[in-house]
Amino acid sequence: MRGEPSCPKCGGRVRAPGLFADSWQCDVHGAVYPLQPVVPPSVEALAVVVRRAQVPVWMPWPLPIGWLYTGVLCAGDDRSGGRATALACSGPSPLGGVGELILVAEELGVGLGARYAGVDGPDPGPYVDVEKPSQAKVLAAGRPTPLWHVSGTPDDRAVFAGEARGLWLWAVVWPEQSGLLMYDELVLTDLRDAGAEMELVPCGALSPRLLSP
Repeated sequence: MRGEPSCPKCGGRVRAPGLFADSWQCDVHGAVYPLQPVVPPSVEALAVVVRRAQVPVWMPWPLPIGWLYTGVLCAGDDRSGGRATALACSGPSPLGGVGELILVAEELGVGLGARYAGVDGPDPGPYVDVEKPSQAKVLAAGRPTPLWHVSGTPDDRAVFAGEARGLWLWAVVWPEQSGLLMYDELVLTDLRDAGAEMELVPCGALSPRLLSP
């Protein structure tokens, strides 16, 4: 059964635009882009999000050996398009066990990445020291992209953030030791550029992290 849109910052209920407001409203955070309900991972569901997205839909491509795509979310409605996306994948952790990775692309102020990171949002600015050298690097849409370690996050995860294509890019990894994955210079593809290759994405079961970070 299809769920209801929610607040990207807190997961709370939101009110649709109406007589007194022309935007979706959260009682705590005011005007927000509504986070659309999670649907089971499939290439078709992924294609719907990619078509609507106004921001990148980042995926490691090729996926690390043994890793699967495990779900996608977007914040925005039919009028605004997707102004934030979160894509999950999981597979063998570098140190054993199962690792999970959520990549968030978002416009300034949306707050979805901060929610998965477990920090007060909406943006990573207060939690990264860009005066220091970056701690990780990815290749995002062919461009070397520095990512800084995000401080103040819960102990169960490692979080990195930076900027790609003029928008925030967050990488949130569980468990914390799986953060080693980010030192491997992952290659990220914006699935809006992927075309027919997207049909080759291997799907796994829905990541519970998408539902409850």
